[in-house]
Amino acid sequence: MTASIFIAMPGNEEAAGALAQAHGATTGQLELRAFPDGESYLRFGTDLSRQMLAIVCTLDRPNDKILSLLFAAATARELGAAKVGLVAPYLAYMRQDRRFKPGEAVTSREVAQLLSNSFDWLVTVDPHLHRYGSLGEIYRIPTSVVHAASLMAGWIRSNVADALIIGPDSESEQWVSTVAKDAGAPYTVLEKIRRGDRDVEISIRNLGDVSGRTPVLVDDIISTGRTMLETVRLLKARGVAAPVCVAVHGLFAADAYEMLIKAGARVVTCNTVRHPSNAIDVHGALAEALKTLRVPAN
Repeated sequence: MTASIFIAMPGNEEAAGALAQAHGATTGQLELRAFPDGESYLRFGTDLSRQMLAIVCTLDRPNDKILSLLFAAATARELGAAKVGLVAPYLAYMRQDRRFKPGEAVTSREVAQLLSNSFDWLVTVDPHLHRYGSLGEIYRIPTSVVHAASLMAGWIRSNVADALIIGPDSESEQWVSTVAKDAGAPYTVLEKIRRGDRDVEISIRNLGDVSGRTPVLVDDIISTGRTMLETVRLLKARGVAAPVCVAVHGLFAADAYEMLIKAGARVVTCNTVRHPSNAIDVHGALAEALKTLRVPAN
C-alpha cells in the first residue's frame, strides 16, 4: 500500500513528514479548531480527489482525539479520496478485551468497530494484544503491526553495557526473551500481582549474580509507572545499579515520568507518543510496514 498524501492530525506532523518522505509522497493540510461552544471545525486545505490518503494520529489520550479523527476520515471520503487509511503509532482501547464484571463495555471491540467503519486499513506499533491473538480478531480491515523489539534491542546494544533485561511479568517472557537475545544479554521476568490501577505488588525471581550488570526494565507501555517504580525500589534495596526503563509507548499518567526520574531511573521510549524520553525511532519501520500492506482495490 503506497499513500500519495499523508495528513497529520494535530501533534503528528513529525511522523507524517517522515512517512511522506519515505514514500516519496506529499503532506496535506488540515485545519482543526474548536468553536466557542466546544464543537469541532475541520477543513482540508488539500485536494483529496482520487488520492490514496493516510491520516496519521497516535491515540494516546484518545477521548480528545477520536471524534475529530472520525470527522476527518468521513470528510476525506466525501471529498473523493480513493482510500483512507490510518497510521496510529499508538493504538488505544486495547486494555478492556473482555467483560470482567457484569455490565462492562468491551471497549476494544467498540473502538475497533468505529475505526473499521471509517478507515480502509490500519498500521500501528505493538498494540496491547493480551487476550486477542491478532488485530484481525476485532478489526474488519487490513492491518499491519510493527514490532519494536528489535529496535529496542538495538538501542540497548548501543547504549547499555552489560545489560540485564527484566520483563514485567511471566506473560511478557516470550517478548522479553526476544529483546534479550537480540541485545545479546541475559534476562529474567518479574512476578506481578495487580490489585488496582495504582496498586501493584512485585517480586523478583531468579535475579542471580547481577554484579557489574545494568538492569534494563522493558515493557510495552508505561502508564502509571507503578510496576517499574516498585521494581526500581526492589533493585535499589539489593544494591543493584540504577536501572534503565525502556518502553514502546510512554503514556506517563499524572507524575509517572517525574517519579521514575526521581527514583534514579533513566527512561527511554519509542517515538510512538511524543515525549522528552523518545530515543528509539519507529518511523522507518512504520514506513516499511505501510509499503508491504495489502489493501483490496475495492
